[in-house]
Amino acid sequence: MESRLRFRVLAEDGEARVGRLATRHGEIQTPAFMPVATYGAVRGVGAEDLEALGAEIALANTYHLHERPGEAVVQGAGGLHGFTGWRRPWLTDSGGFQITSLADRVEVAESGVTFSSALDGTRRELTPERVIAIQEALGADIAMVLDECVPEAVADRARAESALERSLRWAERARTCHARSDQALFGIVQGGVDHELRRRSARETVSLGFDGYAHGGLGLGETADQRRGALLEAHVYLPPDRPRYLMGLGRPEDLVRAIDCGVDLFDCVVPTRHARHGLLFTGQGQIVVRNARFARDERPPDGDCDCPTCGRYSRAYLRHLLQTGEALGARLATLHNLRFYLRTLEKARLAISEGRFGAFRDEVLARAALREG
Repeated sequence: MESRLRFRVLAEDGEARVGRLATRHGEIQTPAFMPVATYGAVRGVGAEDLEALGAEIALANTYHLHERPGEAVVQGAGGLHGFTGWRRPWLTDSGGFQITSLADRVEVAESGVTFSSALDGTRRELTPERVIAIQEALGADIAMVLDECVPEAVADRARAESALERSLRWAERARTCHARSDQALFGIVQGGVDHELRRRSARETVSLGFDGYAHGGLGLGETADQRRGALLEAHVYLPPDRPRYLMGLGRPEDLVRAIDCGVDLFDCVVPTRHARHGLLFTGQGQIVVRNARFARDERPPDGDCDCPTCGRYSRAYLRHLLQTGEALGARLATLHNLRFYLRTLEKARLAISEGRFGAFRDEVLARAALREG
């Protein structure tokens, strides 16, 4: 199948690689981090902020946008790009994980997923075909197939195999009905951390023919070594000329470990969610800026950071804002954490291009073990 995306690998260092992913709304340098804009917005952060921070692609959630405002509203406003003001590329998750983790009375059958809306209790069904239709209406540059999510990566083999097989059948249905020629479609590899299942899922998903491939069902209780094994097993069968996406995970060290396995795209709520609770990522390790020890700390959150928060505000002021519930505190912390993530991947791309990614990886892993307070 000819891809709706143009993806080119520009440099490699071991399994790690730098690439350029071209979509109809712009190019993305990979490895790339996608800020999570669940309802079409990163909480407290505007499209102009994301651009200034260096983001090149954002992620929205199909399930939540279907609930409100509804895909018809978004489509009528010019799709996600017109509705949100973010004119650069969008990726929409299928919503499968959110349905199974947030909705009530979930029933998974061959036809799709039936559930009671967490919003109003209405009984709803999402099928592989319906999920594609919603994403086509939303106008994302990259859409995801619906897959069956197993709540634990280390689930028993029979459960993982059953979900894998159903996900493959759903993927084929999604591939068949997907009609929007200017929208890429990604398949999802499942199988938990079982190497045989991961290999099988990768082979059979590739045989269906997608524009890119995602890893699902990871970051759900497995060890770092188990995750690495699952990624490498799948990558043997994933085509090198298509982008690889690790869904929903994780901390900076998780991203760097996955880059070391050849992953190109990431998303996670960790930087924004942690920011709202006062946990900041810095070059000296993580700090919990709400702690009393920072009450008179006039230093910026991270002296080596080029974000707008670190350029103007102190740890003491940020702590004050968060302690008093001022919305500005969460916003400033979010700007910092997002910039830290985006800058980490900028540094990773440079390290790969210069053939020193191993040293960079080790530096990030060492820093992750630090806790300043």
